Amino acid sequence: MKNRFRSLFVIGLCIFLAGFFLNACAPEQSAEKAADPAEKVAKTDDTVLLKIPLAYPTALPGLGTVGIYLQEKVPLVSGNTIQIKLYEPKKLLPPFEMLDAVSNGKVEGCIAVSGYWSGKTGNVANFFTAVPFGPEAPEFLAWAYYGNGLKLWQELYDRKNYNVKVLLCGILSPETSGWYKKEIKTVAGFKGLPIRFFGLGGQALAKLGASVQLLPGGEIFGALEKNVIEGSEFSMPAVDTLLGFYKVAKFNYFPGWHQQSTFTELLINKDVWNKMSPTQQAIMEEMAKAGTIDSMAFSESIQSKVMKTNVEKHGVKNMYWSDEMLAQFKKAWEEVAVEESAKDPFFKKVNDDLNAFRTEYQLWKDYGFLPRPKPGK
Repeated sequence: MKNRFRSLFVIGLCIFLAGFFLNACAPEQSAEKAADPAEKVAKTDDTVLLKIPLAYPTALPGLGTVGIYLQEKVPLVSGNTIQIKLYEPKKLLPPFEMLDAVSNGKVEGCIAVSGYWSGKTGNVANFFTAVPFGPEAPEFLAWAYYGNGLKLWQELYDRKNYNVKVLLCGILSPETSGWYKKEIKTVAGFKGLPIRFFGLGGQALAKLGASVQLLPGGEIFGALEKNVIEGSEFSMPAVDTLLGFYKVAKFNYFPGWHQQSTFTELLINKDVWNKMSPTQQAIMEEMAKAGTIDSMAFSESIQSKVMKTNVEKHGVKNMYWSDEMLAQFKKAWEEVAVEESAKDPFFKKVNDDLNAFRTEYQLWKDYGFLPRPKPGK
């Protein structure tokens, strides 16, 4: 009897424990299912199609290829809830109309450089494209992401009531300092010289007497060939060579004091941005960062080979400005910065903020990095 009672007790205890654990596990499984991130995304994230016209052709390394990077990677990372369709320059609308088109919702976004809109947002827009004697890529990234750079970049558009969200989306290697038909030995060589030169650097050279004009990239070769201009800068050696500048101008000058790094931007219509889920917004922010790093790494990887080919096969002479010439360029730029700051309080705000960041960064820059010898030494 005792053994029978013991057996019944054990069986009952097992049934009780089984029921207890089944009941305890059921809510936990339900909670796990409800918290499944993949299922939550599938339920809450609507598919977004971003039609993005480009300012530069996808055939141009760095300038155009960052768009291809986003078009390929964003759908993969977002689980196809964000799709991107690219449009080559002028296929959907002219590049200089893209800011207005994004702001009014005609297109969802665009990839360009902020300097394209300087006539609408002010000359300060060029700060977010390239700064003469400005930061190299790592220093600019530090200011953009951990200083006030991106905040001021967004303010550039907000203060003019443009309905856009801006993301840094690309950094390119330093540009050449220009392709010239003749050697320039002193700043006097710029006196009256007709050249194509971009942005704030162009303003500095105008102070030295150059006759500066801004031409679209596709028109530069023809202008050089027809002697409309005697020199031009545009981009990195790899890009300039694709455009054939070596055929009509044999003196390629370095360093690119006017653009030690060039920054491209992804603009997204704010209404489109605000309708994205927090997850989708985070994906776009992180993929823009990834595209920035990819463009920087890619552009750094291809310049030396092109420079060697230009010398060995095309008869190009790679030239390097003297310290005296660089000092004159810098002096001219500093005069431009003072004049523009006096005309535009926001220009002064951005210039002062960047300079303050660079002053603090300088200690690390001086101690942290090896000195860089000049070419040939």
